[in-house]
Amino acid sequence: MLSRVFGIGRRSFDSLSEQEILALAISSEEDDGRIYRAYADGLREEYPASAKVFEEMAEEEDGHRASLIALHQKRFGESIPLIRREHVRGYYERKPDWLVRPLGIERVRDQAEAMEDQAHRFYLEAAKRTSDASTRKLLGDLAAAEKAHQALAVRLGLKHLPEDIREEENSAERRQFILTFVQPGLAGLMDGSVSTLAPIFAAAFATGDTWQTFLVGLSASVGAGISMGFTEAAHDDGKLSGRGSPLKRGLASGIMTALGGLGHALPYLIPDFWTATTVAVVIVFFELWAIAYIQNRFMDTPFLRAAFQVVLGGSLVFAAGVLIGNA
Repeated sequence: MLSRVFGIGRRSFDSLSEQEILALAISSEEDDGRIYRAYADGLREEYPASAKVFEEMAEEEDGHRASLIALHQKRFGESIPLIRREHVRGYYERKPDWLVRPLGIERVRDQAEAMEDQAHRFYLEAAKRTSDASTRKLLGDLAAAEKAHQALAVRLGLKHLPEDIREEENSAERRQFILTFVQPGLAGLMDGSVSTLAPIFAAAFATGDTWQTFLVGLSASVGAGISMGFTEAAHDDGKLSGRGSPLKRGLASGIMTALGGLGHALPYLIPDFWTATTVAVVIVFFELWAIAYIQNRFMDTPFLRAAFQVVLGGSLVFAAGVLIGNA
């Protein structure tokens, strides 16, 4: 868990040698080929033409891998270092097909386009890190090939006619906004709103003192905001994942975490205990429903499922705080 959150035990991309960059490219192409074949298998019954496209893409990834292996053999010999994307800090992690099932054409298309975008970014960054002319040329060619794959929607016959360029640009802009601000902000809001419920309401029912409860809530919210902000900024520099500036993501996550906790801490500035607690509970209700709405609006999570997950989790944490406070 710590390795995923803080990048402990992972290498930074800038620290990789040219041989290690080639090894990472080889393993990445192998993984992508397997995923495309899995997509083809999952779509073959309902979308045979689209399944054929993914089979061809898998074959193209095989060709890329063969070219990379040949270059590695020429420059560094037969022994290829074992380095995979999960060993590199900030490298975008692929979701295997069984995590995105049931496979639908829209969902698979979105996943595939994201994969190709990440691969394109990787080869551009990798080309900057090599001084060998033949290696730089191959990596540049692969970056161009991955960029061409981003016309996947054309190959699937779904959208992106020539007159739809503006729509495509708007879609890319919206996706970047979600990656840079909405995802980290939503994670922060969820953490701040839910994780601070137990300490705030435990302090409230244990002490019956609104000022002391406010101080506990303030410290928990600010501390969680600082922690989440630094975690978000530190674990991914955004170069390979395409998630944008780590500073922007860190601020979005940290600020929303703090606000999520302060929302139900501020009512305890009201001197009367039961009035403050009642207001805090009402605010918690609106916080949880706001989280469910954002998940539905930006993350395409069905509203009822999002509401059930958030409200159930929040209710359990709230109940734990009340029980501990009354113990």
